[in-house]
Amino acid sequence: MAIPTILPCDGCGRLASGEHIARRLQRLEWETRFRPIHMQALLLAGAAPQADDEFLYAPATRFAGLAGEILTALEIPAKGRAHGEVLVEFQKRGLHLAYALECPMEAGADASFSNELLERHLPQVITRIRRSLKPKRVVLVSPELQAFLPQLSESSVGCPVFYAPFADVSAFRGALSALSAHGT
Repeated sequence: MAIPTILPCDGCGRLASGEHIARRLQRLEWETRFRPIHMQALLLAGAAPQADDEFLYAPATRFAGLAGEILTALEIPAKGRAHGEVLVEFQKRGLHLAYALECPMEAGADASFSNELLERHLPQVITRIRRSLKPKRVVLVSPELQAFLPQLSESSVGCPVFYAPFADVSAFRGALSALSAHGT
């Protein structure tokens, strides 16, 4: 009888099964295909969505949830276009959507557990931003990241940080205008 292996997940910091790790690696592969070489702005959200339809880079997505809302705000039409065509336009703008917790939270997870997990995983997120992603700017698009503004400062991530939670579309569009004014 095989003993299930539980390993720490690099994407969320939790102890995870092989299935959890495989799903994270699949999403990472999808995301990496459309990562811009010169990242003008990293749009950083809290935890990855549970449904692939809401994960911007999933090949079979319908661009639902936050992914669809961001494309709409950026005036990138998705209807009637090939998935890759939409993502190439997003990529050409130098934009990248990533999640502080690369793995979805379980349905019904307590907000305090999510915040605790974010707090513990934040040093790895900051390291990934500085060493791997290297954006010119970071736009925090999730309200749950507001509590971590002191840790996600310009001095820690190495570039200017804007807080524009997508729940406030006008603030998000204002941040996009500010990015345009700075050369994005």
